[in-house]
Amino acid sequence: MALPAILSQPLTVPVVASPMFICSGPELVKAQCQSGIVGSFPALNARPASLLGEWLDEINESNAAYRAANAGAPVGPVAVNQIVHRSNDRLEQDMATIIEHKVPIVITSLGARTEINDAVHSYGGIVLHDIINNEFAHKAIDKGADGLIAVAAGAGGHAGVQSPLALVQEIRDWFDGPLLLSGAIAHGRSILAALAAGADFAYVGSAFLATHEANAQAEYKEMIVQSTAKDIVYSNLFTGVHGNYLSGSIEAAGLDPRNLPESDPSVMNFGSGGGSDAKAWKDIWGSGQGIGAVKTQVSARDLVARLAEEFAEARRALDERVSVFG
Repeated sequence: MALPAILSQPLTVPVVASPMFICSGPELVKAQCQSGIVGSFPALNARPASLLGEWLDEINESNAAYRAANAGAPVGPVAVNQIVHRSNDRLEQDMATIIEHKVPIVITSLGARTEINDAVHSYGGIVLHDIINNEFAHKAIDKGADGLIAVAAGAGGHAGVQSPLALVQEIRDWFDGPLLLSGAIAHGRSILAALAAGADFAYVGSAFLATHEANAQAEYKEMIVQSTAKDIVYSNLFTGVHGNYLSGSIEAAGLDPRNLPESDPSVMNFGSGGGSDAKAWKDIWGSGQGIGAVKTQVSARDLVARLAEEFAEARRALDERVSVFG
């Protein structure tokens, strides 16, 4: 199956930047798009809701100006993430803004709903739905999603536990549409590995947390640089949904990251700090396991350039290895 036109345009490297709560805003999205990848942000980051349209106008105008001034340079499209869970009381209002602005890519999370997909299709947009297992993947496509984001073990924020190889294999047994892979991807080699496993794009988030444009606290950015996979804790305590978090931020909240209780999975509380005064995402910081590749704070453009260089080198190295076997 061919990719939709919006995903077929030239990019610097086959990457869709994942939408990060609080941290993804217009400055980061503009930098991502103008570096030649798909930029994204959660609709809920625009507060109040009336700000969403202003953000979209700002991003679209900046991207258009950049495109006009840099003929031939790849400029990625923008994507907006919608939390489709019943707890999102802004969903209808934000969808009206998305439809008005004809956002080309909508990323849906925590629920698949036919009416949301239909609304995006009404103006020619596409919907990518994030899932953590093959069962949810089937449900998303059955309800009209155009593509899937496989959120595998090691991904930042809310994440699954399945191996990326196993998850992609199960999905590719029946689905040949757009497939993105998330899970500890912060190096060009990992992007190539995602494609080799059967995905069309890598879905990259945590590496962008340490960029200058990310709307993250200075301490958060520095902790990303200083941490590695061993510093990531998987827990459902903070929101009711399992996710990966930086152990240093958990300790700073007065909790023991090695001895966290389980939360009631039937109760989602996205502002909880697990019983402390800290707030999820604001104080308890999400991150994926791939951050060992993040050595310093850089601009988003420099990060994309590094990923592209590493991706090209990994392709050359792989060709050499494969040639040995004829």
